[in-house]
Amino acid sequence: MKVTVRLGRLAAGLCFAALSGTVSATEQGLDLSLPAEVKQSPRAMLAANEGGADQVGNKSNSVAAAAQFEPPLWSGSNAHQYLGLGTIALAGLTAMTASEGCEHNCAANQQRDMNGTHAKLAYATTAFAAATIATGLYSHWDDFSTEDGWTDPDNLHVLLGVTGAALMAYAVQKSASQSTGQVSHAGTAIAGAVGMAVAIKLTW
Repeated sequence: MKVTVRLGRLAAGLCFAALSGTVSATEQGLDLSLPAEVKQSPRAMLAANEGGADQVGNKSNSVAAAAQFEPPLWSGSNAHQYLGLGTIALAGLTAMTASEGCEHNCAANQQRDMNGTHAKLAYATTAFAAATIATGLYSHWDDFSTEDGWTDPDNLHVLLGVTGAALMAYAVQKSASQSTGQVSHAGTAIAGAVGMAVAIKLTW
């Protein structure tokens, strides 16, 4: 009985061994060959890799070039900016020299100083304000659009800047039109200067 069991196990083992041999014989071996295009041109893969490296290098170079870009020191936009700041500086100097002539409690026939420092600075301020508006229209014409609404910073910049310049020009004209007595124009000029300063701050 024991011999029969052992012979059965031995026969079963031989059968499994024979089956495994036939299965492994029919299986294909592992293909370690290269693709046909690489066989034909072994340098193709290297060239492709080098091309990829060049593209990465070009991208990094373009990023570096963009980071190193500096806008020109003088352009229409910069001129507008410099003139606006100059206008505010001149308005401040004009206000500081207002006490040199008769501005308050003047006699009706008292002569006003029409050619002093205050008057010259006022004219210079008006000229700078006009130049600021002109360069702004030239350089930033496309930035203004009523479709964006009046609360848009660019639209407010234009509105306050033009209004401020107009108020300062009106104050200068009002003061220059009367050579005697008292001319109340300081409040209008200050309002115009503040309007231009706020306009600059909105887009700074």
